[in-house]
Amino acid sequence: MNALQYEKISAPFRARPSLARALLAANKALTAAFYVLYPVLLAMLFFTQSALLVPCMCVPAAGFVCLSAFRARFNAPRPYELLSIDPLIKKDTSGRSFPSRHVFSATIIAMCWLAWCPLVGCVLLVADAFIAAVRVIGGVHFPKDVVAGAVVGIVCGLGVLLWPLG
Repeated sequence: MNALQYEKISAPFRARPSLARALLAANKALTAAFYVLYPVLLAMLFFTQSALLVPCMCVPAAGFVCLSAFRARFNAPRPYELLSIDPLIKKDTSGRSFPSRHVFSATIIAMCWLAWCPLVGCVLLVADAFIAAVRVIGGVHFPKDVVAGAVVGIVCGLGVLLWPLG
C-alpha cells in the first residue's frame, strides 16, 4: 500500500465525518467485544468442565507471547511512519506493526469459539475480517500486517481444534 492507495480507501471516511466516527466506534466496540467474549468462553468451559479449557487458555497465551516477541524483534514500521498520511485511527505507537496483534487476538479468540460453538466462531471470524479492514482503513496497519495476524491466529487456532482431547 502506498500513500495514494491509502488516500483512496480512506477518502469516503474523510468526506463524511459521521462515517469516520462510525469506523472509530466500530474499531473500539469490536475490539472490546472480543476481549469480553474470551473470558466468557473460558468461564463457560470451566463451569462445564470442558476439556477445551486448557487448549483455549494455553494456545492463545503461547501464541500471543511468541507473536509479541517476534513483533518487537522485527519492529516493522506502521503506515503512518512510512507514508505521508494522516491516519484515521490515531496512535502514538511506533513500529511493531507486523503482524497485527489486534487481528491475531481476534482470530485466535474466534478459533477458540469455533472449537466450542461453530456458529459463534464463524460469526466472530466475520467480525475479525471487519476488524482487519478497519485497521487498514484506519491507517495503523498495512494489508500484509492484518493478513499475517489472521494467518498466525488461524494456525494457532488449529492447535486448539487439534489438541488431544481425552
